[in-house]
Amino acid sequence: MHVVIAGCGRVGSALAGNLDRLGHSVAVVDKNRKAFEKLHAKFSGRQVVGFVFDQGALEEAGIKDASAFAAVTSGDNSNIVSARVAKEHYRIGKVVARIYDPRRAQVYQRLGIETVATVRWTTDQALRSLLPEVAPVEHTFDNGEVVVMALPAPPSVVGQPALSLETEGVRKVVAVSRFGVPRVPDKEFTVQEGDILHVATARNVASDLIRDLEQARSEE
Repeated sequence: MHVVIAGCGRVGSALAGNLDRLGHSVAVVDKNRKAFEKLHAKFSGRQVVGFVFDQGALEEAGIKDASAFAAVTSGDNSNIVSARVAKEHYRIGKVVARIYDPRRAQVYQRLGIETVATVRWTTDQALRSLLPEVAPVEHTFDNGEVVVMALPAPPSVVGQPALSLETEGVRKVVAVSRFGVPRVPDKEFTVQEGDILHVATARNVASDLIRDLEQARSEE
């Protein structure tokens, strides 16, 4: 699919690179030409110099053909204006915006724009918002080699101790959310249907955990 990214700062450039590597068509818009120097040398997408809320720049970026739009500039006003243009004028189905003032979140969401406050924003969360099929990473540490994933408990572990999912040195259950309330499991804590497991693991073996859980679901 085609994705337009407004802003080529740290988050925008990383998001563009990740989407590009996943095989998606990507265009990045930024008013500062030098900002594109942050993009990976092998980035194959479009680079458009212009204001992120300018329709001419957005159309040069291919917004008419876009399935998703991410507003990740360093300013709330630019993000909300460009996100509204994408949502209301171009009817883009999936629009996410980075915000610095969390008090504005309700306003954004009433407009149908998904938001993430800057203190919680990561490139992984942006990917998760734009591409729900991507591994559900909710937190990363430092260089991203260790991740925390949020995964629905499969039927195979319901009734079992949450800690039974752990493998020493490979994966650790750091919390379990039940009815929206997270708790740190002890050895007596058993998994119930509907629980969300928050599992820390190395990124390079994260797919193994996902595959194990998907296999468990398919055996349901």
